[in-house]
Amino acid sequence: MSTSTDRSTKILSALRSAFPTAQLELTDESHLHRGHAGAREGKGHFRLSITTPEFVGLAPLARHRRVFAALEALMASDIHALSIDARVPVAPNA
Repeated sequence: MSTSTDRSTKILSALRSAFPTAQLELTDESHLHRGHAGAREGKGHFRLSITTPEFVGLAPLARHRRVFAALEALMASDIHALSIDARVPVAPNA
């Protein structure tokens, strides 16, 4: 398993543990940042889309804080940059 795949697996595992009902989409964009400081440090650049009912009633900043709290350990070791799109599920039309 490649380092990139290992990092993605660890990130998704941490997010699934913190947000069990979330819909997750994680994209490793590290290849777009070759030569950047984070790439030289062996950390990755990621784009995350997360939708979960746990975000209902939370402001966008609070949602991001919850994601960063779930990934705290990985921020120090595996993640250099993380772009987050944190949403609540859209209620189906009645």
